[in-house]
Amino acid sequence: MAKYKVIIDWLNNEINAGRLKDGSKIPSENELADRFSLSRQTVRHAIAELSEAGILTSIRGSGTYVAGLSAEGSDKKRVGVILTYVDGYIFPKTIQGIEKGLSAHGYSIELSFTNNTVEKERSILKDMLGRNDVAGLIIEPTKSALPNPNIDLYCELKKKGVQILFVNSTYPELDMPHVSLDDKDGAYRAVKLLIDNGHKNIGCILKLDDGQGHARYSGYVKALHEAGYLISEEHVVWLDSIEYRDIDQARDKIYSRLSGCSAVFCYNDQVAVEVIRLLKDKGMELPKDMSIVSMDDSDQARVSSPQLSSVPHPKERLGEKAAENMVRLIHHPDCKATFEFNEEIEIRDSVLANID
Repeated sequence: MAKYKVIIDWLNNEINAGRLKDGSKIPSENELADRFSLSRQTVRHAIAELSEAGILTSIRGSGTYVAGLSAEGSDKKRVGVILTYVDGYIFPKTIQGIEKGLSAHGYSIELSFTNNTVEKERSILKDMLGRNDVAGLIIEPTKSALPNPNIDLYCELKKKGVQILFVNSTYPELDMPHVSLDDKDGAYRAVKLLIDNGHKNIGCILKLDDGQGHARYSGYVKALHEAGYLISEEHVVWLDSIEYRDIDQARDKIYSRLSGCSAVFCYNDQVAVEVIRLLKDKGMELPKDMSIVSMDDSDQARVSSPQLSSVPHPKERLGEKAAENMVRLIHHPDCKATFEFNEEIEIRDSVLANID
């Protein structure tokens, strides 16, 4: 860890624990340098990063203070939270984290769901444009890998002063911050686990119309190329949103594409559990005949048979971070609000070890 990050972590912990409150003066550069046995230059680096992130603010001749991030005194105390689905194992915990983080600063949430359709998304955005009490929007993009017809509304909201923060993915057409899992890195770790256990012919099953699927494909490719293996496109399965919700529609495609594979990387646990069912229906024994890894580390991963090796989704932590960064954006629009989580894979018994 870089030395200045020790100071950043300590100050963040003091703020999150409430020992340093909004408007509180932090210790001086000399005091921090003495406390951590670091140079004043290192201390300044840490303070500069936190100031750029909107966490601290400096007053010439007075000192450095925790930036005031409370909704008190503002006529805009509401944050719209727009997610794709109300169900699923990710969303309840994410919503919980967002609500917890926003309420700590006096903001309330207004929750909406697009059902992953651009028309529903457009309707919600138009409603938000007509409101004057909304300070910001935390949004999960709809079919983020496809061209989006609602970009004009996002631009109008931004011009109106509404802060926008995406979660889980983002629209490449928009230069707006996001809080998400590092999907490429997560997929890389998952596929590398298979490679490290001797697998060479590795298939993958991914979501076609969401940005996460494309990022995870990049991680899959990176791991195979790093190992010196060629990418066999005939082993790659792309699912659209309809097939994703009813994977039996892709049954024959999955059987065909995984032929000749000893292992498969799945888009998430939901897909992996369905693939396990399909492979068992075909008389295959897992992981003997097919090793499987996935992403999200949900309850499904722990109760499936075999139990899934899976890269965790931060869920509630992601929600809390999104809320924290949204509040900073509201008070400091130029702050850096993009953040990606890196998670270690949870290894269980869905991977046959050392097949060579």
